[in-house]
Amino acid sequence: MAKKNVNISQLSEEDLLKVRICDLPLAIEGTWLKECVDQLYSELQSKGIQFKPPCYLADEWLTPDEEPVVGIPFFLADPALIKLEKKLMLEVEGGTKSWCMKLLRHETGHAINYAYKLYRKKKWQKVFGRFTQEYGDTYRFRPYSKNYVRHLEDFYAQYHPDEDFAETFAIWLTPDSNWQSQYKGWKALAKLVYVQELMKGINNKEPIVKKGARYWQASKMKTTLKNFYKKKMYSYAEEFPDFHDSNLKNIFSLGEDRSISDKNLKLAAGLLRQHKKEILNSVAKWTGEKKYIIADLVDVIIKRSKALKLIVVDDEPIALLKIMTYITTSVMNYSYTGGYRRDN
Repeated sequence: MAKKNVNISQLSEEDLLKVRICDLPLAIEGTWLKECVDQLYSELQSKGIQFKPPCYLADEWLTPDEEPVVGIPFFLADPALIKLEKKLMLEVEGGTKSWCMKLLRHETGHAINYAYKLYRKKKWQKVFGRFTQEYGDTYRFRPYSKNYVRHLEDFYAQYHPDEDFAETFAIWLTPDSNWQSQYKGWKALAKLVYVQELMKGINNKEPIVKKGARYWQASKMKTTLKNFYKKKMYSYAEEFPDFHDSNLKNIFSLGEDRSISDKNLKLAAGLLRQHKKEILNSVAKWTGEKKYIIADLVDVIIKRSKALKLIVVDDEPIALLKIMTYITTSVMNYSYTGGYRRDN
């Protein structure tokens, strides 16, 4: 379809999925995103920061490495696409104004870091770490650490020095964040004070890098929405509720598979809740993983077992051995690959 002929609001979901992303008539102007970007620029102006990172529609939230620009997911630019994202991915990242602003401030932290090449400063590297440090497929975070600010979920500041800076900047930029009091007694406070020092240093100064390459632009993506979501859903497979279903059905059995007259078979969810502490101790011992990470996985499995009405048909010790083996394997995959399954 030619872009001029596409009317997103009039397309059925089936027809919409056939459209190439580059053919969608999308723009930040004229949408609620423009209000968010304007608010971001206003916040920067109020802090005396002259640089306003150019924003564009991309495949996801991003700031390309060392490029002082901010990419905003294209699906946020149209109500029909927001609805489609919600249906297929279960949530819309940045889909509310408050959430969108948090992400914009974070990405702007990256953009300003790159625009003024702050990461080259020796003190920056002393405070945050080596900018050239490799990004891992996953990261181990300490949920109770006071060395890092808490802004985005999953303790994202602990992922990489560049993310630590971006998260610290976002807290500093947020109006009425009251960070001086909120982080009093935290080592992260020193990072916030340093960010304030850095920002005073660039007040009303032109950036070193004024323009940046806009990678992964929606306007250049020739893939259809169907193929885009097929790939995206595979990448995020373990975050979907039914990720563990096929394996759980092999370990336990569906309620309708048993004889109605057999009233003594235990529900799998009940078995898991009953032995949760034992499972956590055992898996933690053999994997070396933190119990809170294992507990999150066990809770997901309990929830899915309950939703599927799975029952225990093996002797209890055998069933426990099977489920603990599965959980142990999943946790080991997570430790080594950053996910609960290995890519083929």
